[in-house]
Amino acid sequence: MNRNKFSFRSFFSLINQLHPQYIKLFVGILLGFISTGANLFVPQLAQKLINNFKSISLTLAILTVVIFIAGLITSALSGLLLGIFGENVVSKLRKQLWQKLLKMPVKYFDDVKTGEISSRLVNDTSQVKDLLASTLPNAMTSLLQFVGALVIMLAMDWRMTLLMFVAVPLVILVMLPVMNQSRKIGRVWQDELAKFASDSTDVLGEVRLVKSSNGEEHELAKGNRRIDNLYHVGRKEALINSVTQPITNMLMMIMFLGILGYGAIRVMNGAMTMGALVSFLMYLFQIISPVVVISQLFNNMAKTSGATERIQQILTEPEEFAADKAEKDIASTPLKFENVDFAYEEGKPVLRDVSFATKPNAVVAFAGPSGGGKSTIFSLIERFYQPTGGKILIGEENIENVDLAKWREQIGLVSQDAAVMPGTIRDNLTYGLRREVSDEELWDALRMAYADGFVSEMEDQLETEIGERGIKLSGGQRQRIAIARAFLRDPKILMQGRTTLVIAHRLSTIVDADKIYFIENGTVSGAGTHQELLKTTPLYAQYVKDQFK
Repeated sequence: MNRNKFSFRSFFSLINQLHPQYIKLFVGILLGFISTGANLFVPQLAQKLINNFKSISLTLAILTVVIFIAGLITSALSGLLLGIFGENVVSKLRKQLWQKLLKMPVKYFDDVKTGEISSRLVNDTSQVKDLLASTLPNAMTSLLQFVGALVIMLAMDWRMTLLMFVAVPLVILVMLPVMNQSRKIGRVWQDELAKFASDSTDVLGEVRLVKSSNGEEHELAKGNRRIDNLYHVGRKEALINSVTQPITNMLMMIMFLGILGYGAIRVMNGAMTMGALVSFLMYLFQIISPVVVISQLFNNMAKTSGATERIQQILTEPEEFAADKAEKDIASTPLKFENVDFAYEEGKPVLRDVSFATKPNAVVAFAGPSGGGKSTIFSLIERFYQPTGGKILIGEENIENVDLAKWREQIGLVSQDAAVMPGTIRDNLTYGLRREVSDEELWDALRMAYADGFVSEMEDQLETEIGERGIKLSGGQRQRIAIARAFLRDPKILMQGRTTLVIAHRLSTIVDADKIYFIENGTVSGAGTHQELLKTTPLYAQYVKDQFK
């Protein structure tokens, strides 16, 4: 999509995916048309009232008030229906985006900043709602008001209408460059705001790293640059607005005085009544208002063009889940890597020709220097990523052919950083479970993970709030909570009494393992028991000496 051109096809293609309640939109617009019709009729009644001022008809006065109030009520009802329609659309759109984001592969989040995604979820969806439920219907009713008022004015006095018809386009022509500049600035402001939201989210999410690294000054300078960018864009917008309003007011005043002066001459000459002049001027105001609304429409369309494009990009991203995969029970089934290659970025391999096999109920340890590829192996097992070469098998079945949700149900992954969610200990233990869990089961899992001791000492025990990123727990406690959570899922891989795959961080893990794979520079440079590797792989012997001396 052209970033500078709004596409109704793309916009409504996005909206139609949500199956919106168009009946509310149509009724809201219809009521808006009725309200506009009432507004167009009122000046005609005002003309009669003024021309018959000395003998005002009570019926005519009451009719004028009734039509005026009816117009206000229908306008309010129109706004209510359109508002509800818009909120319904934005709610569905956010739900669809949220569902899509949760089904995205991990790789997507490696490449896109979280703050930018949040901006799409909140700001861009609001922009879509404003255009669909507010600006566009207002433009339609304004167009009816413009055309209706113009036709009535032509019927009333074509000479004065011709004068106005020349004056209004001249005003628009003068204001067009200013409106174009305003649209461009609005687009830049929206992009800068998304970048600032992204950076601030990243920094505040890792505020402890910032402080422990004395990174305050760096982040302050970086944040100030973003704020300065917003300030400069906002200053340009303020400048445009400060110029637009006085120029618009001046041009409108000149046009109004010109038409009023000409109308006054025609009244004095007897070519027009005073009531007709007042009525004509009321229609003139009704024509000026739509011009402003239409200009806002083009401005919002420019902003929404970018929002629609970015939302569509997210919605068209491939998902990691596939509904047509087999649901395979992996209990007591060997896991095998066959000549697996992997790279996060093309041309920068992380794993090269990695092969290994596990046996049921065996403990397999992965050892090696930091950055060698151990964690990447675990990420491939979890299917956060797909191998760029080779294959991973469970039995004789490629794991890519196994239903992903079922696969992960049977795997308990306890990563090195032991990720936890904000909330209580209970929330974290039951996170992702699709069944009810009793307190007895929770305590059993905690005991198996040697976590029952510190949890029982806490004042609120299972209901203890652990804070953002589990900050109220130590690193070891977070890991034990993660292990207990894995026990509750009853996984078939990575668990005690099952096939256990571990990244060796302690000498006891290495010594007790049934088999060790030494991973270095993305390859398996040695395999065997601890004693075998000490004899056959000098690099392993040196690693053990350096790491565990």
